[in-house]
Amino acid sequence: MWDYTERVKELYKNPRNVGVINDADAIGEVGSIVCGDALTLYLKIVDNVVIDAKFQTFGCGSAIASSSALTEMIKGKTVEEVEKITNQDIVEYLGGLPEQKMHCSVMGREALDKALANWRGIEIEAVEELEGRTVCHCFGVSDTLIRKVIRENDLKTVEDVTNYTKAGGGCGSCIPDIEDMLKEEQEMRRSDDSEKEQRPLTNIRRMQLVQETAQNIIRPLLHKHGGDIEIIDIDGKQVYVAMRGSCSQCVSADITLKNLVQEKLREFVEDDITVVETG
Repeated sequence: MWDYTERVKELYKNPRNVGVINDADAIGEVGSIVCGDALTLYLKIVDNVVIDAKFQTFGCGSAIASSSALTEMIKGKTVEEVEKITNQDIVEYLGGLPEQKMHCSVMGREALDKALANWRGIEIEAVEELEGRTVCHCFGVSDTLIRKVIRENDLKTVEDVTNYTKAGGGCGSCIPDIEDMLKEEQEMRRSDDSEKEQRPLTNIRRMQLVQETAQNIIRPLLHKHGGDIEIIDIDGKQVYVAMRGSCSQCVSADITLKNLVQEKLREFVEDDITVVETG
């Protein structure tokens, strides 16, 4: 029997903000009833502030409590503040979750990401394309989500990944892929830690790494869809870029800038680099 906190029990028995916002400005849907967990998050956003949030969920008590907690956490906050909320923040608000139920907090974070993308007018197909390839077909979990959760929660084992995402908890055919990703992420973490112990990057070395990452990693990904990027300027840890080709007119340019360009620069250059789009 799992040990639930009093906060989890309270929000399961008496959940806050259950329902639908008929004139919602943003809607995020994740999971499916077939997979056992599904969540729809509705947001009302006025002047960049989330003034109301409601949810509908099909799932266990932890899913209901996590969704309820998320809606309570985001109401009254600006979009910028909301974007900084992590699945661990949801867990802390609940006073903890059993390891086997951590995926419920991740599902809430996913729904929030999709709701904000919807608010920005980004097509769901564009969001899903950036989410990467499906690794776990039993539960529809992508490689991008698995890697993100491994990094953000410092996961070490396949069991950890299953607890946080459900990936690997079905037929098991994706377990070798998960093991490979864990190994790769751990190697990158060790490399990053070793690099951080060394002296900070010089401005010249930072510029070299930014240009190399843009040329060898980011641009080939954009070229697949007729897009491109130009590095306009680098001022310390701020990189000014211009989206070119199909990216310059794409409705998903914002999410590409944040989830692809900035994330790749943070992965291969420095973890606190900020990307700014300019003309």
